[in-house]
Amino acid sequence: MRFLTLPLFIFFSLASTAQCVTFKLTSKRDTINCTDKNGLKQGRWKVEMPPLRGERGYEEEGLFINGKKEGTWRKFNLMGDLLAVENYKWGLKDGQCRYYTIAGLEREEGWRAVNPAKQFDTIEVQDVIDPNKNEMVIIKTSGNALKHGRWRFFYPMTGELIKTEHWFLDQIVEPGKEPGNPEKGGKKADSTSVKKDTSSVKTKPKEVLDFEKKNSGKKKVQVRDGRTGG
Repeated sequence: MRFLTLPLFIFFSLASTAQCVTFKLTSKRDTINCTDKNGLKQGRWKVEMPPLRGERGYEEEGLFINGKKEGTWRKFNLMGDLLAVENYKWGLKDGQCRYYTIAGLEREEGWRAVNPAKQFDTIEVQDVIDPNKNEMVIIKTSGNALKHGRWRFFYPMTGELIKTEHWFLDQIVEPGKEPGNPEKGGKKADSTSVKKDTSSVKTKPKEVLDFEKKNSGKKKVQVRDGRTGG
């Protein structure tokens, strides 16, 4: 059976390579850096950026689908140290992204990708405070990822948390006060700001008030209402 799997593996590898106009082979004979006939990057890629104009060089690895980053991407400096772990959807940041220095974790970011192919999109978003709550939101797309969720900043040397921010669809908010949520976003009205509606309060006739005053404190007052019988 193992002899049958080898030709199948070679067949699918050759079929994948045949779709690439340009590509590279790793030391393990894996195909990377594939560009299709339309000039779009496809599959696994290793991108190398040399130092330029004072900017440090880096390498990043991840997946391309139709020329756009997809899934988890990792970035390293030229010494091999991890600089970032980013998540993408439609070529935009989506979900949690982490950034590092040589000393350790520096910050965590939260992002929400919106389909750039649509002018408006309806997305299900997770509550930035309660992950068990979700709501559907209609937004206008701008072609950019939206800051969404918790952002945390650390002191890399010790891992100490320095600051925490909460974002809801590109708007910074206080915890529990997401935009569009009337129960969380606004202040509760106090008694001095609420006007009582006196138009619905009925005024008792003078005769009734006199009767109630005369019989106040008595256990039971028999009132004749015109009915007869037991």
